[in-house]
Amino acid sequence: MAKHDKTELGLSTILNPVPVVMVSSAGKDGRPNIMTAAWAGTINSEPPMISVSIRKNRYSHKLISETGEFVVNLVSKSLCKACDYCGVRGGEKEDKFKSCSLTPVKATNLEYAYAIKEAPVSISCVVKDVLELGSHDMFIGEIKGITADSYLMDENGKLCLENARLVAYNHGEYYLLGEKLGFFGYSVAKEEIIKKRMGKDKKK
Repeated sequence: MAKHDKTELGLSTILNPVPVVMVSSAGKDGRPNIMTAAWAGTINSEPPMISVSIRKNRYSHKLISETGEFVVNLVSKSLCKACDYCGVRGGEKEDKFKSCSLTPVKATNLEYAYAIKEAPVSISCVVKDVLELGSHDMFIGEIKGITADSYLMDENGKLCLENARLVAYNHGEYYLLGEKLGFFGYSVAKEEIIKKRMGKDKKK
């Protein structure tokens, strides 16, 4: 069989890899919760918006529907085990912040939701729309605030996410992001630009 001969796989959610995130929220009673989501993505730039797709029977679905708020917390290597735990355990009867030794902090510019202090980046969102798609409802959130760990900022104030050791989800497994292969526009960039952008990272 040749390398690029094809095999039919049928229909499934095969798009991989995808970001894995920890979605934090709280009800109007103030009790915070965390769930894990692999179905999250950027959907608009002006205004900045992202989406998360959640099953109706999830506790977080109830909380986000109640308050219209959620926080998308990026997952670093050090959070990977907690991230997995929050994806397999329900939050209705368990305080997953406590179970995972994580710290809830009030999310930037939100009234109810909490962010995860230990997350390298937390993105505060207000629900603008909900699309009922079938097995999942897609919550479309407008970004209202972003916080990042100070160690991710360089001397010029640039956010260096490559230092966060972020995790991706690939067909049921977690992977640490690794080798940098290029940058946006590198296929048409001048050689000196490529050397500058790529060489700098190799010195780290």
